[in-house]
Amino acid sequence: MQDVAAEAHIHRLQESFNALNYSAEETLDVYGLMLLARLTDEYLADLRTKGLMTGGVSCKGHEAIQVVCARELVVGTDYTLPYYRDLALVIAMGMPLYDIFLNHLGSEADPNSGGRMRPAHWSSRKLGIVSSSGVAATHILHAAGIAFAAQIRQSSAITAAFFGEGATSEGDFHEALNFAGIHRVGALFICENNGVALSTPQSRQMKVKHVVDRASAYGVHGMLVDGSNVFAAAAAIRDAATRARSGGGPVLLEAIIPSQMRMREQPDIYDPVYGLRAFLLQSGKLTEAADTEMRETFTQKIEDAYKLALSADKAGIFAVQDYVYADNPAVNVQEHLQTETSFNIEETLQHD
Repeated sequence: MQDVAAEAHIHRLQESFNALNYSAEETLDVYGLMLLARLTDEYLADLRTKGLMTGGVSCKGHEAIQVVCARELVVGTDYTLPYYRDLALVIAMGMPLYDIFLNHLGSEADPNSGGRMRPAHWSSRKLGIVSSSGVAATHILHAAGIAFAAQIRQSSAITAAFFGEGATSEGDFHEALNFAGIHRVGALFICENNGVALSTPQSRQMKVKHVVDRASAYGVHGMLVDGSNVFAAAAAIRDAATRARSGGGPVLLEAIIPSQMRMREQPDIYDPVYGLRAFLLQSGKLTEAADTEMRETFTQKIEDAYKLALSADKAGIFAVQDYVYADNPAVNVQEHLQTETSFNIEETLQHD
């Protein structure tokens, strides 16, 4: 039965590949980015298990939609608002592995937030990644506003916001789509639906079968795509980006992500990385030897980036005032805390 399912899925990948007209080189590039993200994700998970790092949520199963979205964005011109599962997205957009580890280690040199935000809250002016709040779904509303501003400026830039299906239970999601639909802004709202918002199943959040069923209520174009089929996802996001960029208004695109629980139990053809690898091997676009070499190269790059990031200084306790107050703040945080509590915080922390 598994062999039949695997063959059927590879056949669907082949049909979608033929329709998309990707070259072999483009396909291998997409696979490489997906594989790099998966190996980085697993490395981060191993560090968390060992107690060497905290925070962060896995992107496993989400790699296909994230990588193909990055390929359709004009990095540095378009505005991207990711959420905490979007490791593959930021890697595909060009964020260095070193910066990713700095972020997860809370280092002072972390270009995302200087070690001030929780891990995986991405930000990069160079890449056009907009800093987001730690509160779920607020960035969706920001995306609608940014797209409206771009429209007023007559800019060619589009805005892309990424989120899970759990975020659609927040009022921000509905306000954002309503506003975007009214003003026909150039925005992509990309829902990565893995069926479980951290712990709450979709059936306990909405009566509709799909998040995208809500699109028509706001006058927004809706698209549903299989997140395990990288070529179908690529075609869908290409159409969505073209529509948004050409004045066709906002798009709500829902990608159905395979179950992480299912992927943990055994190699699964619906795992987008495993499935694409199987397709490439069967079609002769990739060999076992080349795949092994790619994995070894990526693993070494990941280990080197982590070791380099370990040597960076952590953000100091009093750095909390940086970028908050003016050059001559009325209250010096360090002096204030020491006066109020009559002890030296840094000395106390050292003793602890």
